[in-house]
Amino acid sequence: MVLAGRGAHTAAVARLVESYSRIPAGSPVRLSKRTSNLFRPRAASDIPGLDVSGLGGVVSVDTVARTADVQGMCTYETLVDVTLQHGLMPLVVPQLRTITLGGAVTGLGIESTSFRNGLPHESVLEMDVFTGAGEVVTARRPTEGAGDEHADLFATFPNSYGSLGYATRLRIELEPIAPVVALRHVRFDDLGLLAKTVAEITETRTWEGEQVDGLDGVVFAPGEAYLTLARWAEAEPGVRTSDYTGQQIYFQSVRQRETDVLSGYDYLWRWDTDWFWCSGAFGLHDPRVRRLWPRRWRRSDVYYRLVGLDARFGIMRRLDARAGRPERERVVQDIEVPVERLPEFLAWFDERVGMRPVWLCPLRLREPDGPGSARTWPSYPLRAGTTYVNVGFWGTVHVGPDASRGPTNRAVEEKVHQLGGHKSLYSEAFYDRETFDQLYDGHNLARVKQRYDPGSRLSTLYDKAVTSR
Repeated sequence: MVLAGRGAHTAAVARLVESYSRIPAGSPVRLSKRTSNLFRPRAASDIPGLDVSGLGGVVSVDTVARTADVQGMCTYETLVDVTLQHGLMPLVVPQLRTITLGGAVTGLGIESTSFRNGLPHESVLEMDVFTGAGEVVTARRPTEGAGDEHADLFATFPNSYGSLGYATRLRIELEPIAPVVALRHVRFDDLGLLAKTVAEITETRTWEGEQVDGLDGVVFAPGEAYLTLARWAEAEPGVRTSDYTGQQIYFQSVRQRETDVLSGYDYLWRWDTDWFWCSGAFGLHDPRVRRLWPRRWRRSDVYYRLVGLDARFGIMRRLDARAGRPERERVVQDIEVPVERLPEFLAWFDERVGMRPVWLCPLRLREPDGPGSARTWPSYPLRAGTTYVNVGFWGTVHVGPDASRGPTNRAVEEKVHQLGGHKSLYSEAFYDRETFDQLYDGHNLARVKQRYDPGSRLSTLYDKAVTSR
């Protein structure tokens, strides 16, 4: 196990600060990084980004306290490689390997433990943030009877997407994970019953007398949906774990098998190998293509780069035009609606969008000290005590000449707003400023930004998410 030394971490932060001083005032400030999981356009810039070299590791792991000090640019792939050696995992491990811890906190993240552990930022104990003022400040989780001078930054940082600054170090909680994960894929023909089951499992963390440690699902078609119930388990003699990094494809197994067993490691990355099901766009669901595609290239960051090449050179647009097909609108979104509104959203989605499959991931604000102890986060104001379901859908729809205006995405935003939900901002957004500020507490964001970025060196959240600046 190789850990980043504290001396090396201090030097890396110094390089970051120095690189910021070289960026001219008024120029866009961005991270200089090799990978991204954002799906929204950005204005071009020739200005060098912030130097984040040396900020991609784990500083230390405390196995007694079950905490880890992690650098902001550390990917979850690197983090998990370290923590699993101790039988531990982050409380929430977003589904794609190259998502960074800092990115998951400032830009949100979700996975199958979110129904009991909330979102990644809820397990942060403290974090060092490099602010727009060019300073590194340490913001800590407030404790009972004690505040923190940077409590406003700690609360507002999640879902701020770099508009307040960038995390350089985070101390997070860890929890045990067993060697293997036992799965049950339960089919539902009735989405109302599925929603009631999600609500029940979230409350009791059990189903039919069996513990549930992870919960997500897939809707393949109207009348065909599945919940996958995961249980941490000990390895049993003679029981082999499934491998979905080769010819077998995980999402297809959900509708083919009632039970399954994966190693803890493979469970955490079960969606990454095929980017959920989006690898099909590159032919990888065809066994003939899959056999020729190197295993090391079956991962989300490779597919993301291929999508980037298509966006750069307009390959699909040219092929569609040649074939006489209507112009495509990219619809890549994750939204949350209260669990009781899930059937209504999916019925509308079938009629208006028609994209399948879609991913379901229940979530609820974490209550670390029992009922009523949930913290709220102003930049992504979910209601305490409410169970939500994240619906993820990623692809394109043929809409014709209006594609550039995003009619489908706009309709999704409007419907989610009507249903009392929210949408993540990693992809394109089309809200007007008034609605955006209402949904993401723009007044509080502006107040905190004035304190930590008084010179407005960093773009606002609205500019980042909507106007692409």
